[in-house]
Amino acid sequence: MSEVVDVKGYVGNFDIRILKKARYVDEKECTACGDCANACPVIRPDEFNLGLSSRRAIYSPFPQAVPSSYVINVNECLGHNPVVCAKCKDACDKGCIDFHMSDEEIALNVGTIVVATGLEVYDPTEMDEYAYSRFENVLTSLEFERLINAGGPTQGELVRPTDRKHPKSIGFVQCVGSRSVRKGGSYCSNTCCMNTVKSTLMLKEHYPDMEIKVFYIDMRAFGKGFEDLYTRSRRLGVKYIRGLPGTVKESSEKGLRVAIENTATGKLEMHDVDMLVLALGMKPASSTQRLQEMLGLQLTPDGFYLEAHPKLQPVDAATRGVFYAGCAEGPKDIKESVTQASAAAARAIRLMHKGEISSEPITSVVIEKKCKTCGKCAEVCPYNAITVDVKRKIPASVNTAACAGCGTCAAECKFDAIVMNHFTDEQILEQSHAMLETDPQEKILVFACNWCSYAGADYAGVSRLQYPPNARLIRTMCSGRVDEKFIWDGFRMGAPIILVSGCHIGDCHYIDANIWTEKRVKKVQKKMEKLGIRSERLQLEWISAAEGVRFAEVMTRMESLRRSVTPEEINETVMILTPE
Repeated sequence: MSEVVDVKGYVGNFDIRILKKARYVDEKECTACGDCANACPVIRPDEFNLGLSSRRAIYSPFPQAVPSSYVINVNECLGHNPVVCAKCKDACDKGCIDFHMSDEEIALNVGTIVVATGLEVYDPTEMDEYAYSRFENVLTSLEFERLINAGGPTQGELVRPTDRKHPKSIGFVQCVGSRSVRKGGSYCSNTCCMNTVKSTLMLKEHYPDMEIKVFYIDMRAFGKGFEDLYTRSRRLGVKYIRGLPGTVKESSEKGLRVAIENTATGKLEMHDVDMLVLALGMKPASSTQRLQEMLGLQLTPDGFYLEAHPKLQPVDAATRGVFYAGCAEGPKDIKESVTQASAAAARAIRLMHKGEISSEPITSVVIEKKCKTCGKCAEVCPYNAITVDVKRKIPASVNTAACAGCGTCAAECKFDAIVMNHFTDEQILEQSHAMLETDPQEKILVFACNWCSYAGADYAGVSRLQYPPNARLIRTMCSGRVDEKFIWDGFRMGAPIILVSGCHIGDCHYIDANIWTEKRVKKVQKKMEKLGIRSERLQLEWISAAEGVRFAEVMTRMESLRRSVTPEEINETVMILTPE
């Protein structure tokens, strides 16, 4: 009954505003006796049972709801403003019902945030080939779960919605809304296959003579003991047919005829079932977009939240102090959700238990006198650590608690208004000058990111891989720190080849900072072409920390390219770039 309406601040100091909606029932006094619901004349479909049963306008959302008290849906109630009913209030001996309750706004100051917004299931109505919206005996996997649940609308007895008789045969359709570019999501929803296997085992346990068919693309039994469950299901007589239905038609007795192309045999087959169950895929919660804007988070192409790093920081958000749990970050089963929730809690505790937060000194500093309030630095910052008021011409400011030190802002600033502590322009340029001071034409100048390509070079070394020894590496925290001026200065000093290397796209330690690297390098290459300088002399490569072999191969290729650059070409480049 509550929702987050605003989030401001940074790690250790988040200001949260929460709107707590009125229940119109005193949750501390209510004992959930149910007398009020028995007296209520308003009947509505029960959302928890997906419309397979009904509820009253005053109801308990579901049996294990916390707090364990009733709530009134004010849009359905007849007894609110003006009072024309109020039968629930008369039936409540404890006087828990108050029609004058109003929504309440709560303000909190917190150190960390865990985003556990869950998921929604795919709506199969758009997939008309499965006839979900036309035939009552076509159910979703969630509706099926409620039917076979002991606390469900039929007390666990499986019946067909049309005639309330036991079905003699059931078909399951996999990947409904998953692994489809045309409809739903192109990703695998993780749990559907094993949920279907579990359902077939339960059906065979209660109804051994029932005929069960599963129509699938691939069965993905990836977890501990899952393959055994799948094998057990097949041994019990469940038929697994490789192919998805093309059409579903209804007979006069409300049975269903399913047409599929069996890709194992290459034949078109017709299958008759009494009930068809659609295994629904997962999709991001509807609140995802709004929370993403409030918290400054990133999203994957699938619409789920993007973690800071898939391997090193799997539960961390790009915004420091924000963590993910459960299906907010991607489709998961219960075991994975519990594991990630424990990890998110541990990460939050790790930040907060000291009472203060330590931060790396590698952060950006804005020189206000030079800042032109263009806003470019705020645009490129993957952590939303920079604020600038373009309209009021207020210079940019960096939140050092949120800054991760990638240096992309300093590289993109056209006015030299941002200084990157410990990786200043002067420090990097001095390294470049020292490396190219003697025999520059014999050397390859390499800008390598700390987390991937520099580590890849180290891995190549400890692996004793052979590659040309004339590469000169300059370490930066991120390839996003490589400014245009570093490249032009390297060519001006006589470098025949310059290589910019970093993490693979989508695997950047700083979320998406290397995307700006790619744009910057392409822009420099276009300028080189206009100036008459061969653009192949500037190379961009993505090398991970584990790709020592790839680093050696790239260096060998760079040496081959270096040999193709003539001294005359180098001198001509120096003359073009050297101001008169």
